[in-house]
Amino acid sequence: MGKLRIGEYTVETSSLDKVLFPGQGITKGELIDYYHRIADTMVPHMRGRPLSMHRYPDGISGTGFYQQEAPEYFPDWIERVTVEKEGGNIVHAICNDAATLVYLANQNTITPHVWLSRSDHVRKPDQIIFDLDPSGNDFAAVRTAARYVREIFEEHDLGAYLMTTGSSGVHVRAPVRPEHDFDVVRGFARRLADVLAEKHPDEVTTEQRKNKRHGRIYLDVMRNAYAQTAVTPYAVRALEGAPIATPLDWDELREADPQRYTIRNIFRRMGQKRDPWANMYRSAARLRF
Repeated sequence: MGKLRIGEYTVETSSLDKVLFPGQGITKGELIDYYHRIADTMVPHMRGRPLSMHRYPDGISGTGFYQQEAPEYFPDWIERVTVEKEGGNIVHAICNDAATLVYLANQNTITPHVWLSRSDHVRKPDQIIFDLDPSGNDFAAVRTAARYVREIFEEHDLGAYLMTTGSSGVHVRAPVRPEHDFDVVRGFARRLADVLAEKHPDEVTTEQRKNKRHGRIYLDVMRNAYAQTAVTPYAVRALEGAPIATPLDWDELREADPQRYTIRNIFRRMGQKRDPWANMYRSAARLRF
């Protein structure tokens, strides 16, 4: 057992030597230390957003699970929000500070995911997301698709922000003013995806069924929906090597690799480069239909 004083809160930590990533011997203590160090950069991307926790009590070689509801034993100082779900309500935790992020890591939350909306306007998203994954290992095709998404965003006066997911693909997101509900925003995103699929039919598709894609990149806009979540920027992924979901500048796309940055090398990057998403919401735009 140990204790960390973070701001005005004290976080108790435990089982720091427990190995969460056996291939590299990465321990729970290392995960906690990472989230403590990255908190000033990462928490602004989480603040005010209901979150879902991807927890691995026995490390990534064990069984993980997603937990949406904030347990009753969470300390009172962790912010919460009650939101509607089918058939009732659910209470989500919100990560508004470094202490909460460290507490989540001590609960074996390897990857926090957050909503595309904030607690003061939960039914009105403030971002649009395109999730781009290769059918196989053709990341070059993902790069091409990302450029297409950027182009159509900019044609509609939307900012385009790029992030490797730490898994196999990238996200391209656009900050928007929270003026429309999820159905409207998802419909808008679908129309943009349809335009791209018609313009570049040999490279991208809106076909959800994998056997219909024929190697093309699927323009996935399904996360643009109420209660859906997306991986948080700078989150660790539950994969060998502990890769990080990493925001990039667009000039980095040409040499980007989805798992290039990990828990053990990300701070070399952070020491050389500011967070490309730091001022993302200053460019939030109105949708042009």
